[in-house]
Amino acid sequence: MNVLILGSGGREHVLTWKSVQSAIVEHVYVAPGNAGTAQIATNVDLSVMDFEAVAAFCKANKINVLIPGSEDPLVAGIVDFMEAQQDLDIFILGPNKESAQLEGSKEYAKAFMLENNIPTATYDSFTSETINEAKAYLRTKTAPYVLKADGLAAGKGVVISETLEHADATLDDMLLDEKFGKASSRVVIEDFLQGVEFSIFAMSDGENYVILPEAKDYKRIGEGDTGLNTGGMGAVSPVPFMNSDYLEKVETQIIKPTFDGLKKRQMTFVGFVFFGLINDNGDPKVIEYNVRMGDPETEVVFPRIQNDFGAMLELAANKRLNEVKMRIDERTCSTVFTVSGGYPESYDKGTKITFRPHEANDAVIFHAGTKIQEHDIVTSGGRVLAVSAFGEDIQDALRKSYNGVQNISFDKMYYRKDIGQDLLTLSK
Repeated sequence: MNVLILGSGGREHVLTWKSVQSAIVEHVYVAPGNAGTAQIATNVDLSVMDFEAVAAFCKANKINVLIPGSEDPLVAGIVDFMEAQQDLDIFILGPNKESAQLEGSKEYAKAFMLENNIPTATYDSFTSETINEAKAYLRTKTAPYVLKADGLAAGKGVVISETLEHADATLDDMLLDEKFGKASSRVVIEDFLQGVEFSIFAMSDGENYVILPEAKDYKRIGEGDTGLNTGGMGAVSPVPFMNSDYLEKVETQIIKPTFDGLKKRQMTFVGFVFFGLINDNGDPKVIEYNVRMGDPETEVVFPRIQNDFGAMLELAANKRLNEVKMRIDERTCSTVFTVSGGYPESYDKGTKITFRPHEANDAVIFHAGTKIQEHDIVTSGGRVLAVSAFGEDIQDALRKSYNGVQNISFDKMYYRKDIGQDLLTLSK
């Protein structure tokens, strides 16, 4: 089996790492990849949005499985494009353009949840033409106010306002000043839900699905969940309250109704569904859908999966995913991200990274924003490296992740020192 993975982040490094371990995967290519994927697979100089070039590469290199890592090519319709190509027999682990709207449009997703009685926050949506109605709607709510850009905004399109004045100003920024470009031409306002946020994942072959482990990530740049939203500063899996009873509730109330709702709309969904959830006083509610694996969640979810990933892909390609018996490592896995100083705002690139020797079994380093420059590995993004480690409990896993972080250094390197600390009280 030959596999092509599209993307250059930490998620793609993990998917590459898992793919090369498979007994039935022969070659793994990553486009464009990063310095980490270059060490274990073959990087290819292709843009994930150049569908014609991707199709040509797949034909020339006899690619059997294509895995788009991020949401952009999926929402733009790469699956539809590839399926329309003649003489290209390939399995794509991703949804078509219509199904990708679950992530591509917040309003679409909220309407879908409402239609299928999937628990979520009350909401309404507005455009620049209805901004006065939007501000009037805010005045029927109580703080904090949740405002979401309808389209894709690289994980930064959600603003939580503590005051009405800030919410009004945020609406102006999004709708009138196009803070997130076309992504915020429509804004969803929804009720704030109190509780512990977490994510759970499912992999679907279009007819069947399997449930993957859950995780909790940490989105804010500052400790104590303060400051600007980022792509994610760290993650932990599993979460303490996810027992068999709670998982059954999540599957019965959210996962199964989602797939049933897709079938009701005669939509075939292949790929990963990321269910962004909140534990609201013991009841799971949906905050958002993503149509791919999360990052940094992949860095803790996939290490816990003990199944041969290539075998899972082969079964999915033949719509036999129901035959998979998931084998999950019961230990805790944590990951801590090191990021460039200044991120998520302006930051330097091209900074040399130094790796000190470390015990290989203690932690695994997944690359996100790196590239090879001459003979050095240098920074090429805001989120640079994720250090994942297993432990017998949350504290043990985090101790090993943070020990691994100490073996990395680059100028202005920053990381949060409180990943997972809020879960410690829940696990007691």
